Amino acid sequence: MVISEMVEASEFPELAMQFNVSGVPQTTINAGASTLVGAAPEEHLVAEIAQALK
Repeated sequence: MVISEMVEASEFPELAMQFNVSGVPQTTINAGASTLVGAAPEEHLVAEIAQALK
């Protein structure tokens, strides 16, 4: 089960700074356990989620 949220970085600059947003889109997994910058294929995203859960 995956829960996700989307935040507009320009409307929430504090969150953007907290998570060091360097590009859009940026996917942050488990409050920074892993981060993907840019569009990623589904397989890559699933692999990053699995790695972050270890």
